[in-house]
Amino acid sequence: MSSGNIKPRILAIDYGTKRIGLAMSDPLCLFAQTIGTFNETELVHQIHSIQQQDKIEKILLGLPTNSDGSSNRMTDVTKQFAQRLKNEVDNISIEFVDEFGSSKSASSLLKTIGVSKKKRGKKGRLDKAVAAMLLEDYLQNRS
Repeated sequence: MSSGNIKPRILAIDYGTKRIGLAMSDPLCLFAQTIGTFNETELVHQIHSIQQQDKIEKILLGLPTNSDGSSNRMTDVTKQFAQRLKNEVDNISIEFVDEFGSSKSASSLLKTIGVSKKKRGKKGRLDKAVAAMLLEDYLQNRS
């Protein structure tokens, strides 16, 4: 494969106050792969590490909203996190993506592919699955 096909990576983040799920696109920006779950400090280090190895085109950040699209408590908390992240990675654009219903969808997907209830409940598994789903959705729907 020629290196001309390699594109900058796109990251997706599912922000939570306890854990932050992270996913990254493959080198061709066709698929999402989970990276893991981190606290905020670890996440910033992880992003810097990825940026050193591969260029990062943008970061998608799941924005939690109510079913009608209105803001809730976590919407503002996530926007505050986005501002802190922007200060840490000021050369990478951050784009909000709607994440309404994503945790429920990710849980259903894990169930469908045979992940046991015990493993689905494991801390962090859902967070990184949500990040991957947000990224997959973005990659499939962009022009």
